[in-house]
Formats: sequence, C-alpha cells, structure tokens
Amino acid sequence: MAERETSRSIDAAAAAWVAREDRAPLTSDEEAALNAWLRADLRNAGALLRARAVALRSESARALGVGYDPVDFGAVASRPSRRRMLAWGGGLAASVAGAATIGVVLQAPKAHATDRGEVRLVPLEDGSTVMLNTATRVTVKYDGDHREVRLVEGEADFNVVADRRRPFVVEADGRRFVATTGGGFRVRKLKGALLDILVHQGRVELASQAARNGGPVILETNTRLVLSDALSAGSLSVPQAVEPSVVTRDLAWRDGKIAFQGETLAQAAAAFGRYSDIRIVIQDPALAREPVTGLFAANDPVGFGRAVAGVFGVAVEERDGTVIVGAPSAA
Repeated sequence: MAERETSRSIDAAAAAWVAREDRAPLTSDEEAALNAWLRADLRNAGALLRARAVALRSESARALGVGYDPVDFGAVASRPSRRRMLAWGGGLAASVAGAATIGVVLQAPKAHATDRGEVRLVPLEDGSTVMLNTATRVTVKYDGDHREVRLVEGEADFNVVADRRRPFVVEADGRRFVATTGGGFRVRKLKGALLDILVHQGRVELASQAARNGGPVILETNTRLVLSDALSAGSLSVPQAVEPSVVTRDLAWRDGKIAFQGETLAQAAAAFGRYSDIRIVIQDPALAREPVTGLFAANDPVGFGRAVAGVFGVAVEERDGTVIVGAPSAA
C-alpha cells in the first residue's frame, strides 16, 4: 500500500508548481503532469490555491518596478517641494500607509460578488482561482464539458489551471476570452469605460471576434487589449505589449493597493472612488492636473487627501463624506 503524502510534502509540491508556472507557461507534458497531481489527492487543489495566494501577495512588492525599494517607505524626512511633481514612490507613501484587509473567502457557489472596498479570492473546483476587485460580480458555470465565467461588472483576475479538454472561458459584454493554456489574465468592465483585458501569463484568444484579416485575436504574456463598444471586427484595437512593471502596477489592487505612474490628481481621486464611499475633491483645477506617482492603500482616501494637502501647502477639510483638498482655510 502506498504511503499517504504528508501535508508538508503536498505544500512543497504546490510551491514548486507555482514557481514553475511563474518561470514560463507550462508545456503540454507539464500541464498533464499538473492535472494528474491535482487528481491524485483531494488536498492538492487547496495546497495549490494557498501557494498561488502567497505568490499573488509577493508580487505587490514590485508594484513600482525594478527601482522600487521597500526602505523608501520609511518616515518622511522632509516635505517635498511643489515642483517635484509628487514623486511619492518614496516617503510620502508612508503618509498613507496602512495595509488594506483582503477578505479571502474559500467557497465556490455559482455566483460571487464583492462590496465596494472589498477584494476576494475565490477558488474554483479545478484549482483555478478568480480574484475579485472592488464592486465586482461574476457567475460561474462548471460541468463535465465547460469552464465558463461571466464578468457581470467590475474587475477580476483569473489564474487558470490548463485543461485541454475544457478551455477556460470568460465572457464580458458579449466577448469571449478563451484560455487554452495555464496562466493568468485580468478583465475589467467598468461603467463608462471600455472593456480592458490584460494577459500577464500564458495565451488568451478573443473568440467572439476576428481581426480584419480574418484571423483570431491572440494575446500573449504581458499584452493588453482595450476594446471599443461596437462588436464589429473592424472596431478592434490592436493588442499592445506592456512592460512587466506596468503589469504589476496594474494588478496592485490584488494586495489592497492603488499604484499610479503619472496620472493626474483628478484621476487618482476618481480611482479612490471605486473603493470607498468617501469622495476626494481637488478644488483647484490647476492642482487637479498635477501628476502623481506611487503606491497607496486603497482603503485610505482620507490619508491620501491629507498627504496631497501637506505636499502642496493647501487646506484640507472633511465634510459630509467628502475630503476637500484646497478648501478655504477657516479665518
């Protein structure tokens, strides 16, 4: 009789699989071996989920690219000048420090949703996972022949275990994104914005449409595609390659953070609005156009507003659920 594996050995094997996935997309032989390993013991899928969750959290440390140094997030030695364009990759990020709490819910009903300000990791029955960003809703359909997820609204990141018999399909706004290999991709469907897909590992095909030449639209690792509202073939944008550092910044929300790289303060304020009922208002139009760069806690709009006010030497006021930056000082 074969000896039953220990939990420690299973965790070690799961970590090895995640490391292998991180190096490069799995070959067909490796995919077969991974699926066989998942079927061999009921504990294996849970161990793989835990290992992937650890890997997701570790990526947030690279949100500012190769130049990022955690030591930079120490205490602020002196206030930056107005002309330094809010280079907050360093000390000022500490002014809005305070890690967001991520709810990791290990359950798999047919539908999943997050409230505003909540981020949730959802495991699927085959070992794949879905990370839901704030205010997101998805529905899941798994059976013997299908693995399908519909993004109703919001933003979700999919980490896929390869199964050549059952491709992994995500549907959003009538588009179907098909992953036939293992890997990961993020789909964003926000009100008033274009549908946005970012592939950070593996290969994804846009199945519901074709490019003008009649061929399929393929997105490889570190590729992004923003789609227009129309469903005609000619309306498609061209997939664009992006740097790994850009990918990591884009996915900083998985660890409860918001990363900016030159966005205006007005755009930053709008981004915080996705995560909280507290609004940030930049009262001075000139100030609203100032760029911001850095990594911030998504659940701290008040701290962000105070930091902006401190850098630019303007007043800040909290009033009726609104943080007003540049508010007139009380005489």
